[in-house]
Amino acid sequence: MRIWKWKIEVTDRQTVMMPAGAKLLDVQMQNGDCCVWALCDQNAAIGPRHLAIYGTGNPMPDEPGEYLATFQMRGGALVFHAFEVAHAQEG
Repeated sequence: MRIWKWKIEVTDRQTVMMPAGAKLLDVQMQNGDCCVWALCDQNAAIGPRHLAIYGTGNPMPDEPGEYLATFQMRGGALVFHAFEVAHAQEG
């Protein structure tokens, strides 16, 4: 098992390829990049995971997905909330 990191975009929806069964741990800004960390079995097959990011005060679906983390940008001026969703086009 290893903890791996992926840089992600601050965008409404995206797909991240990671080992099957990876446990999503957190989303934070690191050195100006938005990153997601997951506990992974590095020998597992790689597959898609779907993330949604909602800004505070912005519309979001009734079922936004499974909450992952809240992160801030621009010294806290922008606050976003990351969720895992079942499908890339959900929401």
